[in-house]
Amino acid sequence: MRYIHIHPRDNVLVALEDLKQGEQIDLFEIDQEKAAEKADAVWNQNREQTQGNAQLNHSDAGRDVSRRETSLVLLEDVKRGHKIALTDIPAGSQVIKYGNPIAIAREDIRAGAWVHTHNAGTALSETGDYHYDHQVFPLPRVSERTFDGFRRADGRAAIRNEIWILPVVGCVNDIAGGLARENQDLVRGNIEGIYSFAHPYGCSQLGGDLDATRRLLTSLVHHPNAAGVLCVFLGCENLTQDLFLEALGDYNPDRVKFLVCQEAEDEYEEGRRLLEELASYADQFEREPISASELVVGLKCGGSDGLSGITANPAVGRFSDRLIALGGSTVLTEVPEMFGAENILFARCKDQETFDRAVAMVNRFKKYFVDHGQTVYENPSPGNKAGGITTLEDKSCGCVQKGGSAQIVDVLDYACPVEKKGLNLLYGPGNDLVSSTDLAAAGAHMILFTTGRGTPFGAPVPTAKIATNSALAARKKNWIDFNAGTVADGLETLDQAGDRLLDFVLAVASGRRTQAEKGGCRDIAIFKDGVTL
Repeated sequence: MRYIHIHPRDNVLVALEDLKQGEQIDLFEIDQEKAAEKADAVWNQNREQTQGNAQLNHSDAGRDVSRRETSLVLLEDVKRGHKIALTDIPAGSQVIKYGNPIAIAREDIRAGAWVHTHNAGTALSETGDYHYDHQVFPLPRVSERTFDGFRRADGRAAIRNEIWILPVVGCVNDIAGGLARENQDLVRGNIEGIYSFAHPYGCSQLGGDLDATRRLLTSLVHHPNAAGVLCVFLGCENLTQDLFLEALGDYNPDRVKFLVCQEAEDEYEEGRRLLEELASYADQFEREPISASELVVGLKCGGSDGLSGITANPAVGRFSDRLIALGGSTVLTEVPEMFGAENILFARCKDQETFDRAVAMVNRFKKYFVDHGQTVYENPSPGNKAGGITTLEDKSCGCVQKGGSAQIVDVLDYACPVEKKGLNLLYGPGNDLVSSTDLAAAGAHMILFTTGRGTPFGAPVPTAKIATNSALAARKKNWIDFNAGTVADGLETLDQAGDRLLDFVLAVASGRRTQAEKGGCRDIAIFKDGVTL
């Protein structure tokens, strides 16, 4: 396929390959009123579709009974992932994609014209009017699945058996890193790695910032992928050991150790002793079959392009529905990239209380923008725009498809752990590393990260990159773990991609290393919103 008409209501096509001015595209003229009526009937009954989800049909490419054969001549070059006006779009009228408004025409746009930032803009504002209109979509039937993971002493499941060194304050980053480098000989037997995670915080912070740092670090301490954790303090930071322990709560002293560098005569010698104790404890764990119902998977996108909402994101949505049907959990964050598509998610909140909390989460993030004198729609990024995403609504309608069609069971604050099985919303920004660290702190065993332009980074947990297009997957094999571009290539359907992605996730959970893990890409970033002393 050279293009796709995603939803019968849409007045744009999306190019699936670079197209040239003067090229003629064979398509079907749409009677908008009849198409909209059919869309309401078909989309609302589709077992896996939320409002506006893309469903590729390679034999028919969105064919509708209300169309008749015609052709469209391109008025200019259009790159892959970018939009083409299917009909004349008058100035001030809506640009429709995914069955939803994603922009307002700034000028008259002729059929066959390229539709992008030069002639279309956002309709978002800082306020929103939300109403709970509950929708339920059936989940797919999936046979019981297992993975080979680790069973912790407290009963939780893990997919890695590692030792983590967490600096509580940025002053000891180099000491933590040195301890990780100099003690790699302890990686033996069932131990799969020793890693440290540098960050600049833990001191000179007040109020909410200090609390966020404390909550995120203590949540990482509790992460089951870490068989042992060494917490490294300096000794005079304002995130004191007492404050840290208060937030940490109950912990297993065999699994969690503490090093206060100002109190140790030789911090490297003392650190080595503590790591030896942790290694002895961690080595006792062995892989064993565990039900897929115990998996928690984070959902994230970055470096998105015009195919993200057509291939990789809906494929991840299919996976999410399958894992939840198995009794597992997924976590969706990036609150600013829900703006403009909130109602797609809000309709699937399991009850009024969950809906109210979801609305509060979105409004809280909008207030964060306003309090800092910023508009809520200062997004997408330059790379997103180069890939074909025109407005935040365009980006958001593609972004939220990672959540599939399951009911939203809970709304979590920043770095708070998943407690309910199913689809969870997590408070956090769109920034790749900040939000991925947030997902790890919430308890995600691994992260599925969709991308149209590519990125090498990795979070503390396995971070699998899913390409939206086959060209990226072929060019950056050292970054990409899974190619969803096969959907646009016509080689498989979204359901087939979702099945393949489930197999891939279970393989990673059983020990298959992601490209980010192979490349040693493991970092954290902490959300900050306040004064630095």
